[in-house]
Amino acid sequence: MIATRALKEAGQSIWLDAITRRMLNEGTLRHYIEDLGVTGMTSNPTLFEQSIRKGGDYDESIRMGVERGLRGEALFFQLALEDLSRAASFFRPIHQRTQGEDGWVSLEVSPLLAWQPVPTLEQVLTLHARASLPNLFIKIPGTHAGLRAIEEAIYAGVPINVTLLFSAEQYLAAANAYMRGIERRLQDGLSPDVPSVASLFISRWDKAVEGKVPEALRNRLGIAVGQRTYRAYCGLGESRRVRHLEAEGASMQKLVWASTSTKDPNARDTLYVEALVAPDTINTLPESTLLAFVDHGRVGQSLPRDGGDSRSVIAEFMAAGVDVEALAEQLQHEGADSFSKSWNDLMACLASKSEALEVGPGAVR
Repeated sequence: MIATRALKEAGQSIWLDAITRRMLNEGTLRHYIEDLGVTGMTSNPTLFEQSIRKGGDYDESIRMGVERGLRGEALFFQLALEDLSRAASFFRPIHQRTQGEDGWVSLEVSPLLAWQPVPTLEQVLTLHARASLPNLFIKIPGTHAGLRAIEEAIYAGVPINVTLLFSAEQYLAAANAYMRGIERRLQDGLSPDVPSVASLFISRWDKAVEGKVPEALRNRLGIAVGQRTYRAYCGLGESRRVRHLEAEGASMQKLVWASTSTKDPNARDTLYVEALVAPDTINTLPESTLLAFVDHGRVGQSLPRDGGDSRSVIAEFMAAGVDVEALAEQLQHEGADSFSKSWNDLMACLASKSEALEVGPGAVR
């Protein structure tokens, strides 16, 4: 049994953290679904910027969009929804078979709105209505400001993937925002069946402390934070509040392991995938990590529900001078800034391509 199938047997879903038009056109995504057991997909501005910049796969769509008067964000969302609509159709049988538990694709709002809840919510509602896809998550950063947008989006009935979470505390804050939205729906006689997932970023922890802690602690902080968050996730799932919501027809917000590619070239390239096996969770893998895991990945014991040795490991990092709570906030801000930079790069790339492809005298065809 290939490793991704073994993960499925352990109760964990594998999603692909990549999207390109070539992947859709050449049947690569279908291969990953049918042969490797991939059951969902995530995307972000960085992935789209890299995909659009390389080659001419998007040129005809850009040219058509320009002819319709689309520019900037409007043009990007047109391109993104073209791709994600096709990807969503590939995953729809999984979505239907699992009754909405799996088979999702994700589209992120503009990261420039990460600290602005009202414009974020407006864009979420617009994108959800425009896409009209039953298996599309809209991604909202789980910043302090984003929590309000998450609650309001859930109340409005929009499935949400909460992104840019870096700690158990940030995860619980996002989960509470989700549950408040569901509880308000119940109070108003609305269906509580509004799915959501919460994405915890892993590898950036170890990159942030690289060279700043003893060698014995190398590449251990991200996994410890994951273990600690899994403990919080399991505890929340057993709470009276969640059980009441589930009895009313709601689903528990699933935990997603994100940023699971290995940043350290000296570490095993499947390190975080192998360390974070856990039932009722999702791991979203970059294409290179997915293929590495299929080639030589190992599936061992599932994470302990009590967090294992995470408390003692985190204590070692704190003793080494790492303020874990402050670093979680720093990583969230840096993540939002990084996505904003990618967004600006994406807009610049689209502007350049649009100018080159625009119909008119001397235009490139």
